[in-house]
Amino acid sequence: MKAVVTDYIENDLDWEAEELKSKGVDFECFQLKFCPEDEVYEKIKDADIIVVNMVKFPESLISRLKKCRLIIRHGIGYDNIDVDACTKYGIQFAYQPDYCKEDVAEHAISLIFACGRKVFWSRKTLDDSSRDGQWDFSRLFPIYRMQGKTLGILGVGRIGSRVYRKLESFGFRIIGCDPYISEKRRSKLDGMEWVDKETIFKKSDFLTIHTPLNDETRHIVNADTLALMKHTAYVVNTSRGPMVDTKALAEALKEGKIAGAAIDVYDVEPPKPDFELFKLNNVILTPHIGWASEEAGWEIRKSILDDILAAVEYRDARCVVNSVRRNK
Repeated sequence: MKAVVTDYIENDLDWEAEELKSKGVDFECFQLKFCPEDEVYEKIKDADIIVVNMVKFPESLISRLKKCRLIIRHGIGYDNIDVDACTKYGIQFAYQPDYCKEDVAEHAISLIFACGRKVFWSRKTLDDSSRDGQWDFSRLFPIYRMQGKTLGILGVGRIGSRVYRKLESFGFRIIGCDPYISEKRRSKLDGMEWVDKETIFKKSDFLTIHTPLNDETRHIVNADTLALMKHTAYVVNTSRGPMVDTKALAEALKEGKIAGAAIDVYDVEPPKPDFELFKLNNVILTPHIGWASEEAGWEIRKSILDDILAAVEYRDARCVVNSVRRNK
């Protein structure tokens, strides 16, 4: 049996190669993220198991994979994979929903506090004051106390619920919007106040986004929803770039319709040098780094290896998205 990795973020996959060699599995890895579809196909056409990070897998590619039995997404979101096509052609599709949930929650929280306490912008005040020989906070104020402010969590799944748990003792009023969360899960978040989409935009002092990307959530932050927000509010996005209409956000930031934003994810990654938000001084930008920790990196490597070995043994992967099952 053969396993192929289309693209990866690790420095190398030597550990995987050794582990799979000991199990008699052929293993190859490539960096095909920006390659045309035909080139991707040529590298993976004889694979039984495919691990993909960011390479796009449309039906036109999936339909050609006559040998493939399992596709594994390296990560949580899977908007780059046509899951219906996987099902149509009898390919099991699995993902890693527990990957970096603690880390993304921590990164979102760090951005919330960086906005509220104006940490990033404080450096310019320090530099200017040092140069002039006296403190001048005029361009930094106002700064508001975060205790008592309303934190809105848009999407209260694995990551959003962790943001809630980590912040529930900080004195925020926490409101959540997630029409798909079960009553059982809601009951476990007993301090959460549940609201609809319009209300979460209207009431939030800090809005942090943790929904999956789909047709319903694409550009959920747009000109209309931004217009509902307080002029003192901040938007934090650590989920997927297309959740936010960047042009609408830039316009809102320029016009002072909201106080600021913190963005870790982008439509085009990395963003181009002429990216609109680079020109603004009321936005914090980080390089899609919310996922990053040594612990998360090894956890996902081990879980993907387990999924590969499950396929080798004709067992299901741990977190299968579609209805395809693999029994001997």
